[in-house]
Amino acid sequence: MPTFPFSEADPIRYPGPPPKASEVVVIGGGVIGVTTALFLAQRGIPVTLLEKGRVAAEQSSRNWGWVRKQGRDEGELPIAIEAGRLWRQLAGECGEDIGLVETGVTYLAETDKEFAGFEDFMGLAAAHDLDTRLLDGSETAKLIPGMARKFAGAMTTPSDMRAEPWLAVPALARLAARKGATIVENCAVRTLDIAAGKVRGVWTEAGFIEASTVLVAAGAWSSLFLRKHGVSIPQLSVRSTVAATEPMPEIHAGAAADERIAFRRRQDGGYTLAAGGGSQLHIGPDAFRHAVKYLPALRANPFGVRYSPAAPSGYPDGWTTPRDWTAETQTPFERMRVLNPAPERSKLQAVEKNFGALFPQLGKVRLKASWAGMIDAMPDVVPVVDRVEALPGLFVATGMSGHGFGIGPGFGRVVADLIQNNAVGHDMSRFRLSRFSDGSALKLGPAL
Repeated sequence: MPTFPFSEADPIRYPGPPPKASEVVVIGGGVIGVTTALFLAQRGIPVTLLEKGRVAAEQSSRNWGWVRKQGRDEGELPIAIEAGRLWRQLAGECGEDIGLVETGVTYLAETDKEFAGFEDFMGLAAAHDLDTRLLDGSETAKLIPGMARKFAGAMTTPSDMRAEPWLAVPALARLAARKGATIVENCAVRTLDIAAGKVRGVWTEAGFIEASTVLVAAGAWSSLFLRKHGVSIPQLSVRSTVAATEPMPEIHAGAAADERIAFRRRQDGGYTLAAGGGSQLHIGPDAFRHAVKYLPALRANPFGVRYSPAAPSGYPDGWTTPRDWTAETQTPFERMRVLNPAPERSKLQAVEKNFGALFPQLGKVRLKASWAGMIDAMPDVVPVVDRVEALPGLFVATGMSGHGFGIGPGFGRVVADLIQNNAVGHDMSRFRLSRFSDGSALKLGPAL
């Protein structure tokens, strides 16, 4: 079965060379890094985005493609609302079809207990004037006709959207380049250059770039890079398996999920499928180091994560992955240009079976492609988006916990303003780096 389309073998679209100096350097060519660079470039700020492999080749293009406000954490929701507006705006500016369509997101509840759990978000939705509403069992059956199981009800937000991430993020990168951002692929940042306690630039495999500001938006690799520079964040990476079906009759134009299956209509007439809950954690040094911080999430959802005793060689938290290197030596980022985990066979069998069981009228479910991605997760399922007080000039935007694609343009705009020391327009205390060290009790965000 074909796997994901991005790989190290893909042509380098942004060969460089990198400049000798840039006001801002962004490390990581995912949706957060790309949109931050885009908004800075629009304002005339010299910005250079450096990607160790290929733009959008990791989790930013491997996700489900949901652009949702529904179910967001209270701190994230205002930024997600802004992100929805920005997606519409940027899709127009791109001049490319990225599959952005307003088709709604729906959470299905099989039991009354699950249905009652939606009430918490309904108050938040009302406070932000969202079109989210609760459906009873019969209304749910009408919204998504033909389901073989009966549901107690559902929560749906019709204004939520879907897009094709492997099209959207590269399109945003092309827009950023047209606006003046410098993008260089196949160029790993090895170390920060620090002088007098402040960031002075970065050392890359292609040499030194002078810069007063550096943003680490490296997804699953962020923790490994930051730890090298004395900055510890309790980020782990979990593997999530996804599949795409062959074109099928349309049973629902939007996205929906229950405890067993998540699905959304694709631009090519098929469906993107994933397991409704759960992912796999490869246990490594960081998993042991940060285990205590993850206990609240483990207690809240003890069966939501499965464990593997070791990550494959070269993964960010692999047992043999180097934790120390110099500006003159090859780094883990160069050894693995694209983090391309294999999909779990058992998960593929499960999504094929569960989707077919939910819609038996579709007949045999044929998967045309499968892939997996490593999600950069945080203990409270909420990102870190902040400046690093101990290293002036260093900013971090990571730990999107599977929410990054949909909310990406919102955080990109926010980070651009943080870097310029502008008012960001949102309460950012929920995303502060210090919440893991200041004695605060962690407040768990929504898992989906």
